Parts: sequence; structure tokens; C-alpha cells
Amino acid sequence: MTTENDTATAAKPPRARRAKTPASASVPVAPASLATSKSDTVIKLLLRAKGATPLELIAATDWQAHSVRAFLSGLRKKGRTIVREARKGGEFAYRIVVALPPAAAHPAESQLGSTMGDATSNDTARA
Repeated sequence: MTTENDTATAAKPPRARRAKTPASASVPVAPASLATSKSDTVIKLLLRAKGATPLELIAATDWQAHSVRAFLSGLRKKGRTIVREARKGGEFAYRIVVALPPAAAHPAESQLGSTMGDATSNDTARA
């Protein structure tokens, strides 16, 4: 005589167990400092003095043209200044412009402005 439990277990085949691979057989992973993402690669190319053409970015990342343009738009939205410059032969390149902080760019002007501002504020306070 068979019960419902006996027929249910007999109908299902047993699960196959996965064989565990030893740790030494796994593929070595590069340290995080050496691993570079495609985003990092694009930014590195755009930081060069001559920038990078869209074709260079496509070749470096295997992205499609619309993906490269979208990434550039995303960089602009994050506050990066990207300029488009013409090269010889009619092609153009994109480049990230790195702006210096105002104090580091002109230290003499920042000191001059702060002393003049104090004198002006004292004159208006007396009047």
C-alpha cells in the first residue's frame, strides 16, 4: 500500500550536488588598485592634453556611439567641464578641462581683495 508521500518523493529525482572547486583552482583576480573600469578608461583618455575622439573612446570601451555620448552628458551633469575641439583633418576631440580653485589660481588677488573689502566695509559702516 502506497501513501501520498511515497508517490511524491518517488516522482522527483534527487538533486544533483554541485562539486566545490578548490580555492587554488579559481581564476586569480587583479587587485582593486590595478583593475580599471571602462568609465575610468574614458576619463583617463579625456584628461589627456589632446583629449580623445569619439572613435578612440569607442575603440577603448567597445561601447556604441550613443553610449559614449550619453557618458559625456553624464560627466557634464556631474559638474565636469568638457570642451569639444577641432583637430587636423576635420575630426574633433573631447577634453576635460581641469579648473584650479580660485585661491590657488591667483593668490595675490585673493589677498588684495580681502584687504580692500575690509576697508570698504568700514567706510560704509561709519556713514
